[in-house]
Amino acid sequence: MTARKRSWYPLAGSTVAGTKRGAAPRASRAVARGPVPIDPLSSPRLAISGRVVTMNDAFDVIEDGVVYMADGCIAAVRRKRDKAPDGFEGVAVVATRGTLYPGLIELHNHLSYNALPLWSPVPKLYEHRGQWPQHPDYRKLISGPMTVIGQHRDAQGQAALLAPLVRYVECKCLLGGVTTSQGIMLNSNAGVQRYYRGILRNVENTDDPALSEAQARIADVDARDARAFLARLNKEDSCFLLHLSEGVTPTGATTSQARKHFLALEVAPGEWAINDRLAAIHSAGLTADDFRVLGDNGGSMIWSPLSNLLLYGATARVDAARAANVRIGIGSDWSPSGSKNLLGELKVAWLYSKHLLDGAFSARDLVAMATRDAAAILKWEGALGSLEAGKRADLLVVGGTAGDPYEALVKARETSINLVMINGIARYGLPATMKALGASGESFKVGGKTRTLFLEQATGDPDVAKLSLSAARTALKNAFRQLPDLARAIEEPPAMPAARAARPAIDAPQPLVWTLALDEIANTGMDQRPRLPFDGPRDFTGPSMQPASLGAPRLSSILAAVELDPLTVADDRNFLARIAAEPNVPQAIRKGLASLY
Repeated sequence: MTARKRSWYPLAGSTVAGTKRGAAPRASRAVARGPVPIDPLSSPRLAISGRVVTMNDAFDVIEDGVVYMADGCIAAVRRKRDKAPDGFEGVAVVATRGTLYPGLIELHNHLSYNALPLWSPVPKLYEHRGQWPQHPDYRKLISGPMTVIGQHRDAQGQAALLAPLVRYVECKCLLGGVTTSQGIMLNSNAGVQRYYRGILRNVENTDDPALSEAQARIADVDARDARAFLARLNKEDSCFLLHLSEGVTPTGATTSQARKHFLALEVAPGEWAINDRLAAIHSAGLTADDFRVLGDNGGSMIWSPLSNLLLYGATARVDAARAANVRIGIGSDWSPSGSKNLLGELKVAWLYSKHLLDGAFSARDLVAMATRDAAAILKWEGALGSLEAGKRADLLVVGGTAGDPYEALVKARETSINLVMINGIARYGLPATMKALGASGESFKVGGKTRTLFLEQATGDPDVAKLSLSAARTALKNAFRQLPDLARAIEEPPAMPAARAARPAIDAPQPLVWTLALDEIANTGMDQRPRLPFDGPRDFTGPSMQPASLGAPRLSSILAAVELDPLTVADDRNFLARIAAEPNVPQAIRKGLASLY
């Protein structure tokens, strides 16, 4: 099983002696005495008004409502004309003049890669995910640059680009209305693994008894045997996010390489390594019969339509999934072959449903995938996913109150996002609204519109906490321009001074150095895109699949400068044109996406 690492370390500055962990800093010892929530329930009493889309069981919409918040939670949701709850008599109501939704919950995103631009054009049409990582451009444009970013060291031997990367990709989520996503895993030279602590709510790392921690990595030993995987699955008390059938089963075919990885879950005739904790990411290769198996055993799925369409020209049979009572969440996957944020992925899902599924999914259905249904998949429905008293105060506000409230979110531009709150703390929004809610911070522009970011977090990683978004963006831009030189410095490190080299390694304290635990690059015994094999030991994912392991040229000889992916479509002059030119994407989406921005 994946070890839960409760101890916490800054990204830099600690030391280790030999291969053992050194003295933990004060914050680490505090955590060791008992879990401390990553997102403290300590926000002030606040109230905001607007049209409230509750996403509760009755899907109530309060046209002129107020959400009252305190201590990280929603105290009440009432009509504006109603009396304020006890304790809020003197609290000023901040008028948003917009529509309030639960914060968006993303259940599939490889955040580490989201500084990279769209892989455009995708070189060819693929059938399954074992194919495209083998294309030479993949190492040049995706895995190679991220290897350099993850391994680059400054003069003190620290991972100089890790904190800027975390800050940048996390803000990229916030600007799309996302309050919860998957995390970035880190490895250390002391053999410790952990997830970073940042502004976003992280599904794999909460240290909160009300928010069970999802599992997203499967140990190699469990991945080699479906029965061993089932045993692990039965021990989980939360969600297990498993990449499954990432690829397509061509029309008329009975099986495919992608579908085989679903068939590998059959432990015995009629017995499956599936239960209500399994959330199958992609599921694009599943047939209607497969979805019935998934539904009958209580499994759910995570839909990533744009990534599937870009790479495979097709996506999951989500209509068959719904017919089989499979709960559906949604995720943008990553920026090299997906949307910039979950708001963008909702737009692709909307177009796909409207033009290729005859409107099978309404806007309300899609908003539910990113809120209440996602929370239910995580087993968090008691704490998140809707705007109700007692739940965590994660909110998204979109400007305007006219028209269908669900279509208003799906069709909202990034410049329409006026406020994002996590645990009752205003994190991003209009300057005047942020000020009224007691949050001040960095000012910047999205699509020419001024916004404010509030990034202070007492429990966050200190190296990330001291970084502004502007500084993070500058550091990454410079690094991406110098990729060949940075790769060469990694391949040809300077010689160690003789005095240092002579010091006994086992006794010499060494700096604790963190690196990115990048899926399929570093061999950690885990895989971030795991699957059970069907055709034996050669059918695995992981670093052995990479061209670098097959005697490929050194990175410094193939890398070139790469552009840092802009934070939003509103600030990316090329994104919509690139999507429009992608031959694998259906015309209705290629031509229609621009109208939603």
